[in-house]
Amino acid sequence: MRKKYSKNTLKNKLKGIKMLLLDVDGVLTDGKLVYNNNGIELKMFDVKDGYGLVRLKKAGIRTGIITAKMSDIVETRSKDLGMDVLYQNVDNKLTAYNAVKRRFKLTDGEIAYIGDDIPDLPVLRQAGMPIAVSNAVDAVKNASVYVTKKSGGNGAVREVVELITQAKGIPMS
Repeated sequence: MRKKYSKNTLKNKLKGIKMLLLDVDGVLTDGKLVYNNNGIELKMFDVKDGYGLVRLKKAGIRTGIITAKMSDIVETRSKDLGMDVLYQNVDNKLTAYNAVKRRFKLTDGEIAYIGDDIPDLPVLRQAGMPIAVSNAVDAVKNASVYVTKKSGGNGAVREVVELITQAKGIPMS
């Protein structure tokens, strides 16, 4: 179980963030899987999360996705948001995380990662700013230094974006 940070420590750690990495199902979405009559998977994304990610990118902070599933919808959303990296169909998220770290020459302390379930644990244990959405499983909450007030797919990502931008003194407009 990781120790939760005080407000001052959290703010100081957030100031050093240069990249925000995310899981998809349960973080960018509410975690529900919806299929139409043709078996096509549908996902719903929160527009406020998206706006926050675009603003974060414009402020010079990189963004990316590491997800265990493969989905054309996620590729489309990633491109719409101008994300720097997209890793899909990933069995070992830590391998992808370390590849991102090497590619952008980042340290663990410069990376925030938001997760919600067991496959996220290896990354959460290594990232400098491990974050759980409020509807995450207990093991993920226990491995994180911050748990969002909002749930995945319902503004949790935007909440984290605002924490980062406020800590860095970056206006959201």
